[in-house]
Amino acid sequence: MNVLSIQSTVSYGRVGHRAALLPLERLGHDVWPIDTVAFSNHPAHGSVRGRIVPATEVADLLAGLIARGVVARCDAVLSGYLGDAATGAVVRDAVAAARAANPAALYCCDPVIGEVGRGSYVRPGIAECFRETLAPIADLLTPNPYELERLAGRAPATVPAALEAADALRARGTRLVVVTGLRVPEAPGHQLVLGVSGAGAWAVRVPERRVRVHGTGDAFTALLLAAYLPARDAPAALAHAAAGLDAVLALAESSDADELPLVAAQDALVHPPIPRVPERVR
Repeated sequence: MNVLSIQSTVSYGRVGHRAALLPLERLGHDVWPIDTVAFSNHPAHGSVRGRIVPATEVADLLAGLIARGVVARCDAVLSGYLGDAATGAVVRDAVAAARAANPAALYCCDPVIGEVGRGSYVRPGIAECFRETLAPIADLLTPNPYELERLAGRAPATVPAALEAADALRARGTRLVVVTGLRVPEAPGHQLVLGVSGAGAWAVRVPERRVRVHGTGDAFTALLLAAYLPARDAPAALAHAAAGLDAVLALAESSDADELPLVAAQDALVHPPIPRVPERVR
């Protein structure tokens, strides 16, 4: 299946497209990447070189794909780090073009805004763009707890609170909300991946990992979309993505890696060694 992916890239490291392309391709999908930023490395490493790609250039690349007629073969649009709030309108247009050509095309939105303990790390207007423009049109939305609170206005301190926040986003149009990295008293020593749709809600438990890598959300969203696209089975996709990423993080933990060891763990992306079972919570 074909995925149009609009997010960041780095020359060194595993964030943005560098975290998403390998999982998508290893699970059998062809990816058409459009970069929103081009950096030398992840900014968390310290100094960084490169640039934010202007929204006009992102739009021009999209126009080139539309002119080639390939958007008619697009099965999903994936978006992540925007770089600039104006790029949100380009993503919206990409989703509209894909759905016009193929009504079955999905939109998977990773609303990259920030994280607990670090706060927001995006330009002004981007959080509002996700909340008002992109989240309401998403088939899949993958916020972390910080992003869920920014989008829904509710802190996901417990499973019921997280469900309430996810329902608030679904009431605005999102079809399936998947909350990543959820730390709640109901699951001590673990993180939860919580999926909420009109068909129900499921949680997958994974152990806490002591890692210093970045890009886990980018890799998880790619794994989730890759697993969800063929059969559109939400609990099965949740379980696969959670298990696959946990295998990568287990290797990162044991090797003290400073980047996601995706190449070394690539077989586990397809066949996770420790299956995870989704638990129905509603």
